[in-house]
Amino acid sequence: MDKLPLVVAIPTKNEAENIARTVSSVIDHVQAVVVVDSHSTDDTCKIAAELGAETVDYAWDGRYPKKKQWCLDHVHPEVPWLLFLDGDETPSPELLGELRAVFAGGPPSVAAFDIPLGYWFAGRRLRHGYTIVKRALMDRTRCRFPEVGDLDAPGMGEQEGHYQPVAESAARLRSPIEHEDLDPVRTWFDRHNRYSDWEAWLEVNPQVKEQIRKVKTRQGQLFHKVPFKPLVSFGYAYVYKRGFLDGRAGLDYALAMSFYRWQIGLKTREQRRLAP
Repeated sequence: MDKLPLVVAIPTKNEAENIARTVSSVIDHVQAVVVVDSHSTDDTCKIAAELGAETVDYAWDGRYPKKKQWCLDHVHPEVPWLLFLDGDETPSPELLGELRAVFAGGPPSVAAFDIPLGYWFAGRRLRHGYTIVKRALMDRTRCRFPEVGDLDAPGMGEQEGHYQPVAESAARLRSPIEHEDLDPVRTWFDRHNRYSDWEAWLEVNPQVKEQIRKVKTRQGQLFHKVPFKPLVSFGYAYVYKRGFLDGRAGLDYALAMSFYRWQIGLKTREQRRLAP
């Protein structure tokens, strides 16, 4: 097999710091690499194009579909299989080898693959703590991102939130996508401040929250109902999942995620207090 029979879609906005590494990691291995860009003000598109990627401008109209579903509908629709990568992600060499094995016998029978993330925080690869899995590879003819009713929610905008695309069937791969953001750590807090706005909005809109719960990972569905989330989050990641073995980075990440859960709770209480 020369190139994998799939397209890589990379949704971006201002990813100049990371995009060269992401594009370079896949450009020689797949049919096409397409950067779907939301009007970046830096050199994201210029860098990607110089490395051989296609670039497409994307403008959200405030309705469904949001950005990733738009990619499924419009990015090389003649190629059924599409792999989503964030602008700061690269497939590990082991994952590329695993994908070649998956496609060696022809198109897979399952509709999607869940892929673990090799997560980096504060410059260190985390080996313990949270296990993050993304449904990142899918046959677009058998998968779709649900329309969950969150158009009025703050925090996410054009992006699908923290939920999975719906697939007829799915399998899990063993090898990871490496998620390493080279931007300063403050950008992590900036993003999660916005995400906590979305999560708090869900808490006061239970009908939408329940729709989203059904399309989260199994771990996400279980955590949805847990009380005292900041404490449980820290205990789960740092103690039960042995995040302490990652040293200071493991402690920092467990604290950051616990703080994120605290933000959600605080914003939820504020919204309920101010609601008419």
